[in-house]
Amino acid sequence: MKHSSNNLSSRIFKQARQTLEIESEAISSLIPTLNGDFLKVIRLILSCKGRIIVTAIGKSGHIGRKITSTLVSTGTPASFLHPSEALHGDLGMITGKDIILVLSNSGESEEIINLVPIIKKIGAKIISITSRRDSTLARLSHVVLEVRVKQEADPLNLAPTASTTAALALGDTIAVVLLNERKFSPRDFAKLHPGGNIGRSLLEVKDIMHRGDANPVIDEGQTLKEALFLITSKGLGVVNVINQKGCLSGIITDGDVRRLFMNADTRLDELFSTPVKNVMIKKPITVFPGTLCMDAVRIMEDNRKHRLIYVLPVVDSKNHPVGVIHIHDLIRRGFSVNRDNKLDDETN
Repeated sequence: MKHSSNNLSSRIFKQARQTLEIESEAISSLIPTLNGDFLKVIRLILSCKGRIIVTAIGKSGHIGRKITSTLVSTGTPASFLHPSEALHGDLGMITGKDIILVLSNSGESEEIINLVPIIKKIGAKIISITSRRDSTLARLSHVVLEVRVKQEADPLNLAPTASTTAALALGDTIAVVLLNERKFSPRDFAKLHPGGNIGRSLLEVKDIMHRGDANPVIDEGQTLKEALFLITSKGLGVVNVINQKGCLSGIITDGDVRRLFMNADTRLDELFSTPVKNVMIKKPITVFPGTLCMDAVRIMEDNRKHRLIYVLPVVDSKNHPVGVIHIHDLIRRGFSVNRDNKLDDETN
C-alpha cells in the first residue's frame, strides 16, 4: 500500500513539473518573436483616439477579459466585446477610431470570422493574436502577433493551456509596455484602484484632510477662550495657531485646554483671557499635503510620548497651515492604527 502511495506521489509531481515546464517554455518562446509587428501594435494603440476593444470566444474569451481588465487598470481605455453579442447589436459600441484586439488560437473560429469583416467596414483597425499567420483571421488583420506553442500542457495536447497562458502573457506584455510609455505612475494606478489596498497605500493626506472653512485657524494674539470656541465648533479637537505672516507657530488641542484648567493657579476668567501664544504647543509635528496617509499613521505612532498622537497640522512649503488630518479620518479609510492608549487627550 505504501509502495502504491509513493508511485501516486511520483506521478503527480512528475505531471505537475511537466505542466509548469511546458507553460514556462510557451512564455519564454515569445521573446524571440517580438519584432516589428509588436512595435506596430504599440504605436497603433498609443495613437488610438478611441478605445481598445478586445474580442474572443471560448477559453480565449476568458483570456481576453483578463487582458481587457489589465489594460483598463493600467491606463488604457478598453472594453470586452463578446463576438455573438456583437452580431446581435453590440457592434454599435465600435467606432472607426477604435482598435480591435482579436484572440483566436486557430484563427478560424466561426463567430470571429463572421465578425471581423463587419468591423473592417466600420473602419476600426484589427490586431490579431493567433497561432496561425496563414489563417483567415490573420489575413483580415492589419497586424498579426503570432503565438505558437510546441504543445499544450495536457497529455492529450487538446485542452487550451499553454496556448492561453502564452496569449495572456503577451497581453500583459502589451499592457506593461503601454504603461511604461505613458509614464503611468503609482499614483495614477491608485486613482483607478481607490477601494483596494493598493489605492489606500498611495492615498495622500490632501485627499482626506480638513481644509478651507473646516480647517481651524486662530491668530496667536487671540485668547484661549476664542480658541476653545473654535475647537468646539470645528469638532476636530485642535486649532492651528498662526503668526502675523500666516505661518504656523503652534497648536492647541482640547487635551491641552483640559490640562490647563486642571493645573491652573489663576482664576478661570484670567485663564480664558490668556493669549494663545502663551499656552500653545510650539513647533508641532506637521505633514505636507503630499504625504502618504500610511506615512501619516506612522508619524502619529512613532512620535507619541505616552499616547497616540491623534491629529496633525498639514502645512505647505511656506509653513502655512492648509489643513488638519485626524486619526479618525485615517481609520475610516481602512488604515490600521496601533492604539495602545486612549486618543482623547494627547498633545502633539
